[in-house]
Amino acid sequence: MDPSLDTWDFSSPLMSLWINRFYIYLGFAFGISLWICFQIVIRKQLFIFKDKNSQEKSVPKATQDLMTNGYISLQEKEVFVSGVKIFYGSQTGTAKGFAASLAEAAASLGLPVAVVNLKEYDPDDHLVEEATSKNVCAFVVATYTDGRPTESAEWFCQWLEEASSDFRFGKTYLKGVRYAVFGLGNSAYASHFNKVGKNVDKWLWMLGAHRVVTRGEGDCDVAKSKHGSIEADFRAWKTKFLAQLQALQKGEKKPCDGNCKRGQCESSAEEEPFESTSEEESGTEDHQNPNSVVDVEDLGKIMNCVKKEKREKEQQEEKRSLVRNTVKNEASERRAMITPALREALTKQGYQLIGSHSGVKLCRWTKSMLRGRGGCYKHTFYGIESHRCMETTPSLACANKCVFCWRHHTNPVGTEWRWKMDQPEMILKEAIENHQSMIKQFKGVPGVKEERFEEGMVVKHCALSLVGEPIMYPEINRFLKLLHECKISSFLVTNAQLPVEIRNLKPVTQLYVSVDASTKDSLKKIDRPLFKDFWQRFLDSLKALAAKGVTYCGESSASSLTMANVPWHEEVIHFVRDLVDLIPDYEIACEHEHSNCLLIAHKRFKIDSEWWTWIDYNRFQELMQEYEDSGGSATFSAKDYMAKTPHWALFGACERGFDPKDTRYQRKNKSKDISGC
Repeated sequence: MDPSLDTWDFSSPLMSLWINRFYIYLGFAFGISLWICFQIVIRKQLFIFKDKNSQEKSVPKATQDLMTNGYISLQEKEVFVSGVKIFYGSQTGTAKGFAASLAEAAASLGLPVAVVNLKEYDPDDHLVEEATSKNVCAFVVATYTDGRPTESAEWFCQWLEEASSDFRFGKTYLKGVRYAVFGLGNSAYASHFNKVGKNVDKWLWMLGAHRVVTRGEGDCDVAKSKHGSIEADFRAWKTKFLAQLQALQKGEKKPCDGNCKRGQCESSAEEEPFESTSEEESGTEDHQNPNSVVDVEDLGKIMNCVKKEKREKEQQEEKRSLVRNTVKNEASERRAMITPALREALTKQGYQLIGSHSGVKLCRWTKSMLRGRGGCYKHTFYGIESHRCMETTPSLACANKCVFCWRHHTNPVGTEWRWKMDQPEMILKEAIENHQSMIKQFKGVPGVKEERFEEGMVVKHCALSLVGEPIMYPEINRFLKLLHECKISSFLVTNAQLPVEIRNLKPVTQLYVSVDASTKDSLKKIDRPLFKDFWQRFLDSLKALAAKGVTYCGESSASSLTMANVPWHEEVIHFVRDLVDLIPDYEIACEHEHSNCLLIAHKRFKIDSEWWTWIDYNRFQELMQEYEDSGGSATFSAKDYMAKTPHWALFGACERGFDPKDTRYQRKNKSKDISGC
């Protein structure tokens, strides 16, 4: 036995540790593992705590007060929108009305609202202030003649355009300004439809302002309007604007910082000067950078994406093809001129609508003559009995947008016929029926003369001057022929923009051409024609009128916008006398003081010092029958069916154009001695 073994004492602590060293190592390892796990948990909790703190910092102070104190201090509440400023540029008052409507709606959200006329606003001094005001600015601007702004918005647009291209202002001059634009225009003027609205939107964006909602475009052309009328277009845009305004109030939307792709960001999808479609925006985030390194393992995924995109493109192309075919079919079928919105608007104005593009309405002079009172100037000048006259039109569309139009610009406009067409037989039949139906409503009404009521039920005259451009109707000649076959005279008014149609016009009892201005510039401002060659068309129309050999009626001395602009009758007489001095073959024949107008007639209608401006309508119908029987070879002139003008209708007569049978005239002059007149 080795004596050295006696020196080892297995019962000693050191020996025990040595013998159990495996368990000790295991304990240390377990402890270190626990410590590592503990550190991981601690760091994770710290990260969550920091993230929570960062979120709390983004929470409005008022919300934190609510979480800590149980109540909100209104004084400390963070304000995201301090108010709304609505700027408008208006010519006829439509944009101004929209601005007032928008202001009322914005005020209902509890926001301070200011409505500003751009004519009274200096952008050089005040526009940059909106960058820090926390206001939301809305611009309601109309496009006027030739795509120019209205007079009230002219200076603002000029300043904005110059500032957007001036390097001294820079691309961040209006950074912080939040804005929205609604433009008013007419798509019939295709080359500059809503040009002002588009430009204001673009220029603001170029100066760094942030668009909060897509630009709205109102269209006066009800046939092309997206929602049926410009009012409906505005209401649709206003709904979007108010919804975005409410979101901004809650702080849900933040201005774009300019670092996002193509001017787009998650908080705002409206940051391009010309908005892209959702198809253009979709998928851009997922496209792989062509310069990046591709892992071999990802090639399968990439190929799948390529195949998927190819299938989607094929499907989109099929959809586009289907849409194109649908549009083509719709175009071949043609749309109705009278849209639901237009029907509602015209019905409110008292129109009885016929088919898809015609209408009839009762004239106030018809009502007047039913009561035994006087008629309109057509009765004084030509002998047309107002109570037997039907005011109608086979075309509600027009080629002008005259500033003095009393139809509120509700009718559609166009340079050619592009709508569904009704047959003239149906139009005439329903026009007479609707006219008679309106006359029947006066039966038994106090003051209505029984004999005139009976006469009024038989239409003898048709005034094609209700609204629109009747000569634009493709079947106008057939319609006129039907009138004459029914022994109804025709009184047609045209706006001097369709000379070819005037030349091709078959015989008409009376043909009027409106002469609203004497120069190219004034005609452009007053009539606002759609045709670019409007002046040549105007001149050609007058030449075509001269070739027809019809009675000429004098020009209008003014384009009246309000009653304040209407000249006094004495002023009209003075103007017409000056005009007659320039056309020696004409003289003043008749006057109708109530209508504030005079008739200038050619001297060939003055026979033996007596005027013959009235019309023998029975003789005209006989001549028309001879014309039709001859196949159009028989000719006749206005002198063949003229009638002597009564004394009371002559210029300078005591009656001043009032029919002595007019009960109002009799009451007015009951105590006067007019025997010496």
